[in-house]
Amino acid sequence: MVFEIHVLTAVLCIIAPMDELLLPVTYRNEELELPIRMFPYGWTFRIAVKVDGKELFFEPDEEGVLRALGEVEIGPALIRVIANELEKLR
Repeated sequence: MVFEIHVLTAVLCIIAPMDELLLPVTYRNEELELPIRMFPYGWTFRIAVKVDGKELFFEPDEEGVLRALGEVEIGPALIRVIANELEKLR
């Protein structure tokens, strides 16, 4: 599975390393469309998600699960919703 994720990551980074896409998210019965972009970071990748004008970064941990990085002041519930939606894209 890790190999499949890295192949998908490589393909996505080659096709559109800096293109911004919209991630539909439902949070507290509100439909949000958050701008995201994926880019290579070292031997792996990061996904930047704009929340309230600030970027929250996600990257895979040692087990391939996305973890949030950054100091955007949003609740952990919204971070979990975003991470779940990003995982669905894999």
